[in-house]
This record gives sequence, C-alpha cells and structure tokens, in this order.
Amino acid sequence: MSWRSEHIWIELIAGSRKTSNFCWALILFLGSLGFLLVGTSSYLGKNLISLFPSQQIIFFPQGIVMSFYGIAGLFISSYLGCTISWNVGSGYDRFDRKEGIVCIFRWGFPGKNRRIFLRFLMKDIQSIRIEVKEGIYTRRVLYIEIRGQGAIPLTRTDDNLTPREIEQKAAELAYFLRVPIEVF
Repeated sequence: MSWRSEHIWIELIAGSRKTSNFCWALILFLGSLGFLLVGTSSYLGKNLISLFPSQQIIFFPQGIVMSFYGIAGLFISSYLGCTISWNVGSGYDRFDRKEGIVCIFRWGFPGKNRRIFLRFLMKDIQSIRIEVKEGIYTRRVLYIEIRGQGAIPLTRTDDNLTPREIEQKAAELAYFLRVPIEVF
C-alpha cells in the first residue's frame, strides 16, 4: 500500500501479521500439541488421544521422540506467535523530494533496537537496485543504494513479486527519485 503526491512518496510495509503466518503458527501448535499428548499418553499408559491406544506406542524410544518433537514444535509456534503479536518487519518508507530526505522505519524484536529508523539525504542515493535470483528458491528484492552506506532492502525477501511487478515498482521509484536502476 502506498501514497504519493508530487513531492512525497510513502510506502507502507506489511509485517508478520499475515494470514499465512497465522495459519502456520496454528498448524504447528496443533501438530506439536498432538505429538506431546501422544508421547505423554505412552508414558502414563492412558489414552489421552482416542485415536492412538497407549499400548501401541512404547515410551522408549517412540514416546520420548514424539515428546521431544512436541516440545520443539511448541517453542517454534510460540516464536511465530511472538513475531505476529509484535508485527516484526512492519513499517514504512518515506521519500520527500521537497525536503530532500529519505526515511526508512521498521519494527524489530523488543529490546534496544525495537525501532529501526534510518534517515538519509536524497542526494546520497546512487541508484535503485533489483536483485533477481531464479531457480528453486526464487528471490526478487528491491534495494536502495546509498553512497557510503551500501544497499538497504526496500521489499521483504518473501514478497514473491513477479518480474513485471518488481520492474514497475523499481521504475516508478527511480523516476520519482531521479536515479538510475541497476539489475543484479
């Protein structure tokens, strides 16, 4: 989602609060809870889940392994839940031609660096860079190249933009900032 005028461009960046993250956290939580219940029922010798009689699963080694997978899954699903509740990765990009300033803001994990705020002068922008990697793990990322600072990503690595979408976004931004485009 973005907003543009003649002198200002504001691009809102979505964070971890996406439907897919909610689904993955829920699926992982339910699956790991099932593993933990089966492992616990094999230890207690009682049927906590009616689908698996406790006599079919021996506690050593199957019950221990299932309990381990259940605990590990609960840790991972709680991590996903925390990133969703903190909305890690959300923020905005603000390009102001009138004042000649670029502001990039992102929310991180709680702590000293929870708020990530970068501010640059527009005259220090060298180019807009597109990085394209095709193959099994396709990756298309848009960067802004700052003189003396390096490249700063503007899109998420998991956005899965089509080649046309990323080219159009890069062309519009490069035209707005009046800088060239580089492709890697």
